[in-house]
Amino acid sequence: MRSGKVLCAFVLMIAFLTACEERTRYKTLSLFFDGVPDPDKVVSAPQTSEKSKWAPAGKHASHGPYAAKMCNACHEQRTNALIMPIEELCFKCHSLDITKKYLHGPVAAGGCRVCHEPHGSGRPFLLVSEPVKFCFHCHDEQSLSSTDTHKGIESGCTDCHDAHSSDNEFLLK
Repeated sequence: MRSGKVLCAFVLMIAFLTACEERTRYKTLSLFFDGVPDPDKVVSAPQTSEKSKWAPAGKHASHGPYAAKMCNACHEQRTNALIMPIEELCFKCHSLDITKKYLHGPVAAGGCRVCHEPHGSGRPFLLVSEPVKFCFHCHDEQSLSSTDTHKGIESGCTDCHDAHSSDNEFLLK
């Protein structure tokens, strides 16, 4: 039963990523998930600068292979092309339990770069933006904070939710 739900989530994510009309994707995903960003409301994307992306500085700066100048761990030496499809590349070295009942959409689609910089950033976990309101780059803050569950909560999303997968609904820890 669990693998059926994971497969269903994966199929939904693929449909979301490949569907043509943004409004249709929104309506479909809103049936299954809370906090799906409304395409009629503009939500700013995470901002990265060339400096933070390619010449990172700070305590949490560089991805290991990048810092060690091991470009061939991810790229072909002669062409700089990736050695495998991007959806599989991170799992070459990093392991996540993707057998859990619920997967975060980008994880299900192999979209690690939605949240993480592949080379480095000045933020923890190589995040593409500051962690304080990170989740609201994709999830609608106003609609989520207006729910009874989230009213008055000052802590970060990951205090209660797992960013990758969970056996609990809404990725609760």
